[in-house]
Amino acid sequence: MTTTASTNLRPEPTAPRDYRFPRWQRHRMGNGMQLVIAPVRRLPIVTLSMLIDAGAVSEQNGEEGVANLTVQALVEGTTQLTGSELAEKFERLGGSLNAGASWDFATLTTTVLSGRLQDAFKLFSEVLRSPALPEREVLRLKTERLVQLLQLRAEPRGLADEMFARFIYQDASRYAIPEDGSATTVARLDPAIVEAFYKSRYLPGGMTLVVVGDVDADSAIALAERNLGDWATGTPERVSTSDQAARSTRAVHIVSKADAPQSEIRLGHVGLPRVHSDHFPVLVMNAVLGGLFSSRINLNLREVHGYTYGAFSLFDWRRQAGPFYVSTAVKSEVTGDAVREILLEIDRIRSQGIGSDELSLATSYLEGVFPIKYETTAAIAQALSALVVYGLADDYFDTYRRAVRSVTITDVLIAAESHLHPELLQLLVVGDPAVVREPLEQLGFGALGVYDSEGAELRS
Repeated sequence: MTTTASTNLRPEPTAPRDYRFPRWQRHRMGNGMQLVIAPVRRLPIVTLSMLIDAGAVSEQNGEEGVANLTVQALVEGTTQLTGSELAEKFERLGGSLNAGASWDFATLTTTVLSGRLQDAFKLFSEVLRSPALPEREVLRLKTERLVQLLQLRAEPRGLADEMFARFIYQDASRYAIPEDGSATTVARLDPAIVEAFYKSRYLPGGMTLVVVGDVDADSAIALAERNLGDWATGTPERVSTSDQAARSTRAVHIVSKADAPQSEIRLGHVGLPRVHSDHFPVLVMNAVLGGLFSSRINLNLREVHGYTYGAFSLFDWRRQAGPFYVSTAVKSEVTGDAVREILLEIDRIRSQGIGSDELSLATSYLEGVFPIKYETTAAIAQALSALVVYGLADDYFDTYRRAVRSVTITDVLIAAESHLHPELLQLLVVGDPAVVREPLEQLGFGALGVYDSEGAELRS
């Protein structure tokens, strides 16, 4: 007789193994530059990541987009090397140079073999201290951004993301303009503006060098002092922006895409800053609402109603209050029904709370995935970068799983009641007004306006 094992019972998970984030330390050089060093000896590689207080929020009014343009121009050559020569030198060291700017900071990053660290450190420092910022390359990068923006106008998903921010933040807020600048602001940029931004923001007192990998702290400090220690002292001004909402009442904003077979939906409001006392309850609450594949919004719209392939909700964490929003794409004819279901799920999590099984699923996922996220030197450097930029506690990564585990059903309900605001929701739909306008009006959601892809209101 053949015995067949039962597959009806799901095996019980074992207790999570202890996890300790790699040990790390700080050091401040005489010129004000901070070092964060985490020796990780698993592989003979080292990641260098320089954080610069030169993100999008630090741009002057009318120069939006210069933060991204400046950091991208760094890798286009130094006063001693052309862009191609610089790239070739990094390739010979077994690495590459990556640059980017977010809302709050800019980064320059490379990962190399530890045996080539001295040469890489010298070259890395040259890029930071003496970039050529060549006019030709700056203008090329500017043109590429303008072309990207033109393409975005024809792509509903990107257009929805851009326009949503414009409708939820006040005009004076830097957050109301795309992170890398709009067509209007990028068109104004020139090499002189890029050079001025570099000189005003790329100062040692506004920089933190994160070093992670096969190197001890004393060696990393010595390399930094040798290559960066004589960089003249200077600290950029700390800049902030308004994170106030554009409206205090609900409204519908339709961005016209005639004959579009689908609608891109964004529904949300101004959210929370990264540092907030309710961060962990909000993190778990959003996981249940729309942060996981098994979340309420995704199961409702995808599994129950078949409106979409996927839907999610997100708190976009920044130094100041980033947006909270729900995002999905549905067939045009079910746009109103999909919005109605999203609103029902937001109301339900605020009024009825969640079940113990939902809490367990969300916290188990957040706990379980946490150690997996930090298996490479680059990922560890990115985590330490966030700790520095947002001013998180030094033991944040060691206490993260305990903080997630301590969230209760009551905590989630309070977080939903306190930080989801149905009365402030802004609804953006990129789609065909001829199809979606009437169903959206029937929702009685709020005042409705129709706009073109540039944000100009269309009068019927």
